[in-house]
Amino acid sequence: MSDSLPSDLEIAVLLPCFNEATTILPVVLGFRAALPQAQIYVFDNNSTDDTALKAKLAGATVIRETRQGKGNVVRRMFSDIEADIYLMADGDGTYRPEDAPELIRTLLAERADMAVGTRRGVTADAGRHGHAFGNRIFNRLYTALFGSDFTDIFSGYRAFSRRFAKSFPAVSPGFETETEMSVHAMRLRLTVVELALDYGRRPEGSQSKLSTVRDGARILRMFAVLLKETRPFAFFGTLSGLFMLASLCFMTPVLIEFFETGLVPRLPTWVFSVGLAMIAFMLFTAGLILDSLARARAEQLRMHYLALPCLYARPTARQGAGLAVLEERAASADAA
Repeated sequence: MSDSLPSDLEIAVLLPCFNEATTILPVVLGFRAALPQAQIYVFDNNSTDDTALKAKLAGATVIRETRQGKGNVVRRMFSDIEADIYLMADGDGTYRPEDAPELIRTLLAERADMAVGTRRGVTADAGRHGHAFGNRIFNRLYTALFGSDFTDIFSGYRAFSRRFAKSFPAVSPGFETETEMSVHAMRLRLTVVELALDYGRRPEGSQSKLSTVRDGARILRMFAVLLKETRPFAFFGTLSGLFMLASLCFMTPVLIEFFETGLVPRLPTWVFSVGLAMIAFMLFTAGLILDSLARARAEQLRMHYLALPCLYARPTARQGAGLAVLEERAASADAA
């Protein structure tokens, strides 16, 4: 199916790996078959097995990243590799290489900056019940905090435009990097598209690197940091409301007693409640100021994004490939 992709399109397949010797060979061979024109890069993140050796035997370019964590690998991938389209997948064999051409065609057809291969049934069974439950909770929490642009924020199967890759700051060090990608797209109002794909299980002998509790806590922390950075008024406004509510709870009995007797026998409680109210007002003011700064930072990021060359501005077969996909989908819809 890769013959429908423009021949002049530079595609980089990026595979972050940590101890994936059991699966990396068939994964690389699968992407070589699905995308013959693509350059395949395996980023070895301090593997202690034969991941790097097997990746080289399969024909991939192996690059070692010593900073542990998927986020550190993603930062290195986007900074070092030059391409028109970046396709990121995991090296554990849970994503089908055969779906890669369709994911890229969808990116081109929608003229998007990121195409996400959402995982069918991942919220029902992600291999472990804790992971499945976490996927449901975090996706709902993301929707509540940042919007409904995504239904699977943890999918590791994504295609990116060069503009996205080169404007993405990649601050997070670990598995929470997919959340950061989603928030980055939301923050800059980038065009994103989702494509439902099958999600497989790890083969026997391959173990997940995720920890339900540890990585869940990291993701929660990343949610809080991203909310503070991108929506500071909502973040500090919520804290301000909580402090004001606590202030009123301590203050109300003292005020009632004062109006009834004219006395303030619980002076420490009154002072404490006034202190809480002052903190609430300071948090509210900080939220207002930081919200203006966040808007200015978003504008700067947007201008940097716009300064990068746009793939879709090139009048070649690439746009024709996208239009062909749209026409095929329209014809299928009419036939149905």
